[in-house]
Amino acid sequence: MTDLGRLLDFAARSRLDDGGFGYLGSDGRVLAGRPVETWIVARMTHVFGLASLLGRPGARDLAAHGVAALTDGPLRDAEHGGWRATTDDETKAAYVHAFVVLAGSTAAAAGLGDGLLRQGLEVWQERFWDDDAGLAVEEWDRAWTRLDGYRGANANMHGVEATLAAADALTDPALAARLRSQALRTTERVVHRWARENAWRLPEHFTPDWEPLPDHNRENPADPFRPYGVTVGHQFEWARLALHVRAVTDPAPDWLLDDAVGLFDAAASRGWAADGHDGFPYTLGWDDRPVVGARMHWVLCEAIAAAAALAEVTGERRYRALADTWRRHGEERFADPATGSWHHELTPTGEVGSGTWAGQPDAYHLAQMLLLDGHPIRGSIAAALR
Repeated sequence: MTDLGRLLDFAARSRLDDGGFGYLGSDGRVLAGRPVETWIVARMTHVFGLASLLGRPGARDLAAHGVAALTDGPLRDAEHGGWRATTDDETKAAYVHAFVVLAGSTAAAAGLGDGLLRQGLEVWQERFWDDDAGLAVEEWDRAWTRLDGYRGANANMHGVEATLAAADALTDPALAARLRSQALRTTERVVHRWARENAWRLPEHFTPDWEPLPDHNRENPADPFRPYGVTVGHQFEWARLALHVRAVTDPAPDWLLDDAVGLFDAAASRGWAADGHDGFPYTLGWDDRPVVGARMHWVLCEAIAAAAALAEVTGERRYRALADTWRRHGEERFADPATGSWHHELTPTGEVGSGTWAGQPDAYHLAQMLLLDGHPIRGSIAAALR
């Protein structure tokens, strides 16, 4: 079985001497020629922050290394505020900033101070959160003068994750309550409205007025962040996040659990072996047929995590059985004994692939899957570990 300690040893090899963390190849070495990417730095900082909460030797120093890179390094735009997408890309993206908030939240929970959290939250609230819509906008130019017209569910999903974690880490109860309310509003819009309206087929892409764009990226269906069609792994992720929202909402509306079950069951029944091969395809079309058949490790990790969370919340054995079955599949197909991590992409028949993801970039999805299992469902994983 995959061991968290070995995974963290592998992840530690991403540390960059001049700040932050790099994108790991399948041999455990940072891939040369890639810029430093803020989402990688932030996700690794989050993972090492969680490991620090567990008392893992060396994890606190690695988390602090990430915090320093995000606070004082070149990824932070000292002139205009916020964080560049990469050292080569100066756009300001909601997806990236959500992970900065998550990293800051976990760092604060681990006793590393709340400076990064407060910086990240200020930018998120001022630049990305649209209170009228109850959702986050997507992407600005460097100087915050031009807002892109695209709107997306992926960044909002990670915004929910990040604001829940921030609320758990903050000492200001009024701000924490406001962030939890925002997370509930976003989940209600995305899951309770859009997913339900589409028979549990979740739209991902939208116009500036939040009208769905079902054909977006039809010509580029395997995009790593904005793929065409129904993204199976995101449906599992939203199902789990609805349970995290439920855990910190009092009183919690019944639909949070009902919708988590509906979204999970649809993803499981439509996704598993949809093309005749075991595993979950990356994406399905609106007719439930596979579009991108590649098997992504993160999709399986989120399926396992959602099943384990539903087992914890409902006590139903069928979810525990699914989590165990899918975990065995992951150990048999994805686990890489040479690194201690999982291959990030496989072909439908189980060979290592690289159509969307090269190497084994980071430890975020796999580490969270390992840590969620057996812990209570709270607003954030850090809160559960504490």
